Amino acid sequence: MGNTMLSFENLLKTLRFSALIGLALNACTIQPNHVNASEAVQPNVLLIVVDDLGWTDLGTYGSSYYETPHIDRLAMSSTRYLAAYSSSPVCSPTRAALLTGKHPSKLGITDFIPGGKFADMPLQAPKSANDHLPLEEVTIAEVFRQAGYRTFFAGKWHLGDSGQLPTDQGFDHNLGGNNRGRPPGGYYSPYKNPALQDGPAGEYLTDRLTQETIEFMQAENPAPFFAMLSYYAVHIPLEASPYHYEHFQNKVKGTPHSEQVQLAVGETTSTQLTQNNPRYASMLAAVDASVGRLINSLSEQGLIDNTIVIFTSDNGGLSTVLNGRQQPTTANVPLRAGKGWLYEGGIRVPLIVRAPRFLTPGESDVPTTTTDLFPTLLDMAGITFFNRSILDGSSLLDLADKQESGKARVLAWHFPHYHGSGWTPGAALRVGKWKLIQLYEDQRLELYDLEKDIAEQYDLAEAHPDTVSRLYEQLSEWYRETGTVIPQPAAK
Repeated sequence: MGNTMLSFENLLKTLRFSALIGLALNACTIQPNHVNASEAVQPNVLLIVVDDLGWTDLGTYGSSYYETPHIDRLAMSSTRYLAAYSSSPVCSPTRAALLTGKHPSKLGITDFIPGGKFADMPLQAPKSANDHLPLEEVTIAEVFRQAGYRTFFAGKWHLGDSGQLPTDQGFDHNLGGNNRGRPPGGYYSPYKNPALQDGPAGEYLTDRLTQETIEFMQAENPAPFFAMLSYYAVHIPLEASPYHYEHFQNKVKGTPHSEQVQLAVGETTSTQLTQNNPRYASMLAAVDASVGRLINSLSEQGLIDNTIVIFTSDNGGLSTVLNGRQQPTTANVPLRAGKGWLYEGGIRVPLIVRAPRFLTPGESDVPTTTTDLFPTLLDMAGITFFNRSILDGSSLLDLADKQESGKARVLAWHFPHYHGSGWTPGAALRVGKWKLIQLYEDQRLELYDLEKDIAEQYDLAEAHPDTVSRLYEQLSEWYRETGTVIPQPAAK
């Protein structure tokens, strides 16, 4: 397991964090809220994040090519969110938002780390202010550890290197987390990962991370656990898993356009319209099998009904040609575009929350975003946070109580960078059914009615100028509140 020793910087951070807790609660640790006797046992938490998983990649979200029976079964006993969003269309900002409950703009992490490099572009995209998650930020792992939880991280980190790793940010253990956005040695051992010991030849990374997580959850320890399992899958490079690769090869032969990738010309690139990649399908099948193992392990231990299980993705699926050469890995139809874009395909993601003590299983169409997970887990665990006002999200429990008003909440995104998928710098705002997109190169404003046009095919900006004006003012106010940096014209 990971190194539990504190670095000097982390020690200072811990002392500073405890001092803030003491000022707020007159104590050195976060105290649980009082709960009814029947709810006296604090719940465990298993937070599963899949990399680059698209909104329609699961059977329960409509896929007919990919097969995810274990995740689909989990969804049946969970709340399945139909309008869940990542905080960014790329990985590092969303992961930072998840851990801190703050919008990426406030954290100074607006691009994947270290960011893309583009020359001779009309705009000088701002460089992210931080190339790692700042140590002074308080993470959800630190809050849970202060509340008496044992904490564990496995998989993709991508938020810093030595001195900025999971064990520097509240996790007792780190298996595989480093500064890389994809597995250094690929998906088969040897992994070439300094944070993960190699396994036997032929071991698959997804299976290994799952087994490490199961062993952590099975450890004899009376303290509740907070485990974050952050799969490297299904990020490129696509390396077929041992799960059903031939089956998916045969399955794709019976589907239309099986001999070639079906593409539609987009603004500056091409978008894949068909899910038909057997390598990707087998990688997702490995994730699905792992979810089945995790749930079975919790059931065998008698922990399943006292464990909050959250399953989600860090951004939309890669559905456009990347950097002019990397072919798409999946399709997000009916959503427009994919990873790297602020259209729905880049930011709408699956979100499945199994919390039987707190949420009634079913579907919810209330818009929710990554920053909502921090306050949600605080509420479910009965933990009082010293400064709740710094969190940008809303608890899913509050949204469930205020279903109708929750549908009109304001959600904003800012991705002021060029991306290899073809995206140019811009921002987006959703309020109710309306979504405004601002594209900085030509200051174009686009307006879409997501209730009638989830595919964002019909720009209604000219037909509804008053709505555009109102939403743009809200977006401008959000810029001011968050200190958002807008790209400037490049020097000639």
